[in-house]
Amino acid sequence: MKSLVLEKKDDLSLRDFPEIDRQEEILGPRDVRIKLHTVGICGSDVHYYTHGRIGPFVIEEPMILGHEGAGTVIETGAEVTGLSIGDRVCMEPGVPDPNSRAARLGIYNVDPAVRFWATPPVHGILRPTCVHPEAFTFKLPDNVSFAEGAMVEPLAVGVHAATKARVKPGDIGVVMGAGPIGLVTALSALAAGCARIYVSDLAEKKLEIAQSLNPAIIPVNIANDDLVARVMKDTDGWGADVVWEATGSPKAAATVFEPLAPGGCVVMIGGQAEPISYDAGAAMIREARVENIFRYAHVFPRCVAMLSSGAIDIKPLITRTFDFGDSVEAFEVAASAPPADVKMQIILPQ
Repeated sequence: MKSLVLEKKDDLSLRDFPEIDRQEEILGPRDVRIKLHTVGICGSDVHYYTHGRIGPFVIEEPMILGHEGAGTVIETGAEVTGLSIGDRVCMEPGVPDPNSRAARLGIYNVDPAVRFWATPPVHGILRPTCVHPEAFTFKLPDNVSFAEGAMVEPLAVGVHAATKARVKPGDIGVVMGAGPIGLVTALSALAAGCARIYVSDLAEKKLEIAQSLNPAIIPVNIANDDLVARVMKDTDGWGADVVWEATGSPKAAATVFEPLAPGGCVVMIGGQAEPISYDAGAAMIREARVENIFRYAHVFPRCVAMLSSGAIDIKPLITRTFDFGDSVEAFEVAASAPPADVKMQIILPQ
């Protein structure tokens, strides 16, 4: 059975990968075997493809890509009680050591021993089947599609970011960056109670998508509009209650306090490859609270529930799909960063 394998930097192949079949031949008592249906292409997947590493995680051996997935349970372990063969599911890709200190404190996402799909040396799920613990596999309601199920993983980042901000009903928010994570953060912030969200970016097409998601989203193209001036004008000079930085750009991150109201909160989402400048004075005079997030924890069931109820609609973010046989081309397209695309997904043979 073929898998999408990152052989090394800039080298992808669609080929048989017998090593993964041997690793997952035996099903653990609390595991389920899942036939993959839809897998999203994440920015981290693309970054491994184009750079061969993310921080300390380096591609040293061939690795299967993909960690945003949904599929169907085709086998269950002897002690599995909450899932059955035929259930449609999405999967949380990071599995911690349940006995670690981080897991026991409830912050399992920062467990140094967490095994996360498509993070070296752990293989991802752009392949026909995978084995996963029942505890990190979540049943999809009938009205949530496989495509939406594969979006639960990025949505979880936005929900975690909104949760860390402690959003209050009526808050005004700013999201820097209209990529997939920025847009799911904007939707999550609105679902959490924000009255309106300013979303800034340079890509007009992405901002058009942002505006179409909800009338409470106000797009700001920073190529020809001053984000800070716009926010200050609309808030009588007070500023936004929460600013989410979702660009990963040092230039953008250096300005996070400028549109922030006194007593406000900044949430750093976008990953930074190098240390960034931090205006301690600007933070101090606002008595700003700064939060950082790393992936997510305890939010997958909330995301599924919101998709099912209609509280969040992420379907407009899925802008292009590819057949599994075209996976290499899909990554080439994703690496070119088309300005009109937000989330690309790959559909596996059924």
